[in-house]
Amino acid sequence: MNKEDIIILKKIGLTTYEATAYITLASLISATAVKISENSQIPRSKIYDVLKSLAEKDFIEIESGRPLIYNIKPPVTTINKQKEKLTSELDKLANKLNFIYENEIKQVPAPVWKITGVNNIIEKEVDIIKRSKHTISMRIGFLFDGEDEILLKELKKKSDSVNINILASKECYGNTKINIIEKFKNEGIEIYPADIPIVKMMISDAKELFHTYTKFSEDKKSIMPNSAIGVWNQYEDVASNYQANFKKQFKKMKKK
Repeated sequence: MNKEDIIILKKIGLTTYEATAYITLASLISATAVKISENSQIPRSKIYDVLKSLAEKDFIEIESGRPLIYNIKPPVTTINKQKEKLTSELDKLANKLNFIYENEIKQVPAPVWKITGVNNIIEKEVDIIKRSKHTISMRIGFLFDGEDEILLKELKKKSDSVNINILASKECYGNTKINIIEKFKNEGIEIYPADIPIVKMMISDAKELFHTYTKFSEDKKSIMPNSAIGVWNQYEDVASNYQANFKKQFKKMKKK
């Protein structure tokens, strides 16, 4: 019996005994408790409670008679139902905790954080985009590997409800050259070329600001990812001033 299968089944709510009995019954299709106990090596003193619990969780059916017969339900249907249930519960929990997070984080004094590591920086950018309600403004002078696809995916989701404005270098370098203007245009995003230094800036709803810095190679065409630092600033006065300056520059570049 594959231990990894048992671990996966435990993640969707089964105990070790339940997962073991379920996998065993998958090979028997239909069997008595005694037979399942023998094949799974679950003690007879435990097997009846284990099978009863599996039935209550809708993984198997119990056929009346003497002795009782235990029938497995189609695993694909059963596991998909459990997966959908778990996904729904996780979505509800995420929304609930995010509501608490958004309300409480405003109360945190000195709301400036340093974030290190490329993955952590990109995760914070995605988090800010997801929480934006009105505007997202960005100045993009470089991109990490794969970051263009991640940002585009999240920005497209927001493009119907949020005003997205971007100024970007004509050619953004990470470890490869990317024409981000061509890639992002016609996606519900207003993006124009500008002379952007090798930094990234994101402003959300004129309330929070995120700067990203990284060292580059001497030819300015290759990122040194271990040097990447993000600065997340939630001082609304600061974010609002940056937004006002961004608007002026964006309007100027749009006219060009």
